[in-house]
Amino acid sequence: MTAGAVLASAAALPLLRRRYAVPRRLVLAAAAAGPLATGVLVPRGRRRAVAVCMAQMWAYFAAYEMPYDDPAGLAERVHVQYPIDVDRVIGLGTVPSERLQRRFAREGQINRFERILVWCHWVWFPVPHLAVLYVLARRPDRFAPAAARLYATFDCGAIVYWLVPTAPPWWAAVKGYLGHEDPLPVRRMMREYGELFWGNRWGGLYSALGGNPLAAMPSMHFATSVMAARALEEVGPVPAAVGWTYTATLGLALIYLGEHYAVDLLAGGLLAESVRRAAGRLTAPARSLVWAVDTLQGLARGR
Repeated sequence: MTAGAVLASAAALPLLRRRYAVPRRLVLAAAAAGPLATGVLVPRGRRRAVAVCMAQMWAYFAAYEMPYDDPAGLAERVHVQYPIDVDRVIGLGTVPSERLQRRFAREGQINRFERILVWCHWVWFPVPHLAVLYVLARRPDRFAPAAARLYATFDCGAIVYWLVPTAPPWWAAVKGYLGHEDPLPVRRMMREYGELFWGNRWGGLYSALGGNPLAAMPSMHFATSVMAARALEEVGPVPAAVGWTYTATLGLALIYLGEHYAVDLLAGGLLAESVRRAAGRLTAPARSLVWAVDTLQGLARGR
């Protein structure tokens, strides 16, 4: 009964927070309790593993989107200049996104290669989760650590988004931080192609998936793709090659399309590798948590 109420709160409060001005701390606490409640309610096995991961991602999305509930307030404290300065060093005087678009892109056009990059960006949403599900299917003994590392990467990224909100290059270009040229020095090509490909459906898709545009540092797209590739390494060389090929292509897409600075990707890669290296020290606490969940489940079932 109690676990069910906790899970219901975890599911409902993130959806109701804006309409009823639910305090942020209450929403975060409820969402964070969702995976634990799910573990108590669902019997141990693959179904519980998948359900806990889903509850975890629901909590992540709540934490990721919540700072943008107040767009004006977030825009006042967003960091814009420091990634530009770092990327100008990396790009030898020019932000890499700007350099790539000036060299290869044509104003008002999206060529075939650029469309491939856009789709590489769009399909990211299921890719990390499909990777850990593949590990579950092929190497179930490696699933728990692979999933823990992946979702810990998501969580750590969300913490940074709250503490250091950072704008992406397309946003900086729109606001004039990259110069006041016409056309813009960095276009958001994904949005341009989205309007072309999806037509009237694009507005709804973008509003549903856009979430928080001022959460660029570190790149969670790149960080979780690196972690997914690392997980696929434990299955075999072919899955690993697929994972790293996708990660490299996505990295190019994120910079070329104006979605991220190069420094965002570097930070994302560093985050993924830091979580991976720290994971070994958390094995014992993780096993204790699983034991506690199993104990609570036994008590709830009268065993």
